[in-house]
Amino acid sequence: MGASYSSRRVKRDGSVAKSSLSQKQTNGLSILGTLVAPLLPSFLTNNPTPNGFPWSTLDCNTNYYDTSPNTGVIRRYDFTISRGVIAPDGYQRNVLLVNGAYPGPLIEANWGDMIQVTMHNNISAPEEGTALHWHGFLQQGTPWEDGVPSVTQCPVPPGSSFTYQFKATLYGTTWYHSHFSSQYAGGLTGPIVVHGPKSQKYDVDVGPVMLSDWYHDDYYDLVKKTMSTVPGENIFFSDNNLINGKMFFDCSKVTDGTPCTNDAGIAKFRFQRGKTHLLRLINTGAEGLQRFSIDGHKMTVIANDFVDVKPYVTDVVTLGIGQRTNVLVKANGTLDAYWMRSNISTICSLTSQPNALAAIYYDNADTNKAPQSTPWNAPDPGTCSNDDLSLTEPFMKLPVPKPDVTNEIELNVFVNATNHTLWTLDGDSFRGNFNSPTLLLSNLGNLTFQSQWSVRNVGNAKSVRINIMNQSPVAHPMHLHGFNMYILHQGAGEWDGKTIVRSSNPQRRDVFLLPPSSHVVMQFDAASNPGVWPFHCHIAWHTSAGLFTQFLTIPDKVRALSIPNVVAETCRQWGRWTNTNIPDQIDSGL
Repeated sequence: MGASYSSRRVKRDGSVAKSSLSQKQTNGLSILGTLVAPLLPSFLTNNPTPNGFPWSTLDCNTNYYDTSPNTGVIRRYDFTISRGVIAPDGYQRNVLLVNGAYPGPLIEANWGDMIQVTMHNNISAPEEGTALHWHGFLQQGTPWEDGVPSVTQCPVPPGSSFTYQFKATLYGTTWYHSHFSSQYAGGLTGPIVVHGPKSQKYDVDVGPVMLSDWYHDDYYDLVKKTMSTVPGENIFFSDNNLINGKMFFDCSKVTDGTPCTNDAGIAKFRFQRGKTHLLRLINTGAEGLQRFSIDGHKMTVIANDFVDVKPYVTDVVTLGIGQRTNVLVKANGTLDAYWMRSNISTICSLTSQPNALAAIYYDNADTNKAPQSTPWNAPDPGTCSNDDLSLTEPFMKLPVPKPDVTNEIELNVFVNATNHTLWTLDGDSFRGNFNSPTLLLSNLGNLTFQSQWSVRNVGNAKSVRINIMNQSPVAHPMHLHGFNMYILHQGAGEWDGKTIVRSSNPQRRDVFLLPPSSHVVMQFDAASNPGVWPFHCHIAWHTSAGLFTQFLTIPDKVRALSIPNVVAETCRQWGRWTNTNIPDQIDSGL
């Protein structure tokens, strides 16, 4: 797993080449990936009950889909989105920053808290709309807080603000990101941790470990390539791979005169010998499927996405875009330092430099010395899939209800009459209307939608089963908003229509990997969350090219939703801004 690459920035005396750039130059105001980043929790649990936790007697066996604590605590954050220039891997480029930082600030809460984020759109030169999506949060009763322009809200125009407020009904690890024309590939991302009951014991919460492919081109230039009609231009490769926003780059490859420094530095972590550490892995990239490992250390998987699972041991964790995995690592190594690695699968993804490195230092180790560890012998199987479904059994048990509706959806790719390469679900390629969000239309009783909005009205179905067949030669991380899906079956070719894995308690998660030329059968309990919910590939460029649909659930209850006036006011603000500014929406808008 990238053994030779580690030597490129290690001096003959065994020291790591010292970064010639400051943390501010590489990552702005972020401290993630540095040894001064705090361990978690970084706040007191607040309002503790006699049982010692704000969630009182609720535990890991509590059905969090219908029961969550009400702590009475509001976690308030204030985010300003703006453009900036940084060099996360030494190559200087224009990015989008949250409070001047990449990655953006950590949002931290307890299970049952309200999370409130006031977002100010200061994007200028050029100006753009934006919105923030809170990945994996169910938004039960608050679908307008989901942060998806053309679906749940209008974009927030430049110079305006919007306050999101939603309850942390689930606990675990996730992230936030923009959902506006692939902006998040330009840096508009950050981690979220919701503390809750522990299904397994550990000593140290290391916090988020964000894994991300990285492009040296501006995100909108990549959207233009995605939508190009020039043969082959819509196929492009990431330039690097980052851990917590850091990695070095071989500047001899730079030919356009852009400032570049070879030794930008890598992320560093501290382990306490003999202690068990929790690492919160998040794939926050645009396209790359990540394979994560730590030299000389086994990992115990204890959660996938927002779902605790019965623990199992592995050498490598595979994460598609948007997926999260919590792992426990015992600091029982014999060396003082070890390499942490995350490799983009070159079989399943498009990358020019797949290997990311970070350093783990034990107590009192010299943090200027490079680790001397060697990687696991774990070749990429090339299956473009997660761990076998037989391994991933949720800790909190749920049976699969009988579906009221079963749909088959075919995923494909085609070239349209204008020579654009587009992705489709059952022949529909999505293109949104920023001025007419489907949730707001549905709330007004208007259930007539344009075909390019790809709205699937499942009516009053309590539970919906979807067999999605991938007819394309590439893998897709498929994400459903508003629900944790039951993942029932996966395999090559077509499903036999009856076989499922562990009907008593199958894996549940909000993103699953759909391998090439294969099927995945998933199910979601539609009646538990009335709203309009996106279902899409989380590869930024595939979403831009239309690989996106939306489920309308329980339309009568959507009609009865009391949507705050500020949502409509934001649409009026967007309408006034677009009266004199024409958004350059060349893609799906998402």
